Amino acid sequence: MTDFSTASLGIDAAAETDRIAEGIRGYLRQNRRRGTVVAVSGGIDSSVVAALCVHALGPERVLALQLPESESSDETVPLSSELIASLGVDSRLEDISPALEALGCYRRRDDAVRRVFGDYGPGYRSKIVLPSVVDSDRYRIYSIVIQAPDGTTRTRRLTTEAYLEIVAATNFKQRTRKALEYFHADRLNYAVAGTPNRLEYDQGFFVKLGDGAADLKPIAHLYKTQVYALAEYLGVPEAIRTRPPTTDTYSMPQSQEEFYFSLPYDLMDLCLYGHNNGVPTDRIAAATGLSPDQVERVIRDIEQKRRTTAYLHRPPVLMSPVPQIQV
Repeated sequence: MTDFSTASLGIDAAAETDRIAEGIRGYLRQNRRRGTVVAVSGGIDSSVVAALCVHALGPERVLALQLPESESSDETVPLSSELIASLGVDSRLEDISPALEALGCYRRRDDAVRRVFGDYGPGYRSKIVLPSVVDSDRYRIYSIVIQAPDGTTRTRRLTTEAYLEIVAATNFKQRTRKALEYFHADRLNYAVAGTPNRLEYDQGFFVKLGDGAADLKPIAHLYKTQVYALAEYLGVPEAIRTRPPTTDTYSMPQSQEEFYFSLPYDLMDLCLYGHNNGVPTDRIAAATGLSPDQVERVIRDIEQKRRTTAYLHRPPVLMSPVPQIQV
């Protein structure tokens, strides 16, 4: 490799689209499924997966699901509706707020927040954030940010107990959506197409048996930069392609880097690609504009997340093999 830069992540979008499309068709043939279900959020990843499924199967064999809830971004439904119209696919919109209320998603989360901020109540909003790894080598601990009805914000460090309960309650959102995806897949004899990109899949940025559950994951091998290249090739609406990546999970607006990743996706792509391909630290630093020390911190964080989230990728453990069943 004579040069290392964003160009290293270049991709032949036409060839890759055709290759993925053949993989989708092959999976459906092998498993006797008629089409695919994709939950679309107005984000780049779900939009590209839906467009890939249409390229592979035609619009008549793809069902797009819009699954907003009361804390979803105001952009979620309009942007996903624009995508659905551009693809010409059938769709269903189901507000999952009543299900989340019944499960106690919001109540359980708010109870945990009140362990840190006793006055947290109706009209308040919140999100959890993680300090950037590039700033120092200190141990990173999640904090919670709350916004009062008058717009003022406060931040405090989370206890482990409160953090785990907030995350556990919030995970109801991804798991409820997945239950509906499989309801529609089962009734149509379709397969569920998952939407994680390589950053998310590699770094465990998904909920087990939530957005991590799927029958096939068409873009899990693609860096986010490459997903954007496919989005342009596939004609994903510009409003989606220019939307900053968000978690669209907490009631306050939240970027993916403040919640989980160390850097914006384009720099994370370069660090992860460089680490995966043995690129020297100084060359990664030059390509990203980071110092070599900062790159080393990012790489240590990449490896730490791989260790911490390894269980998310593992299938259930059998206490004894069942030789007649091959997985």
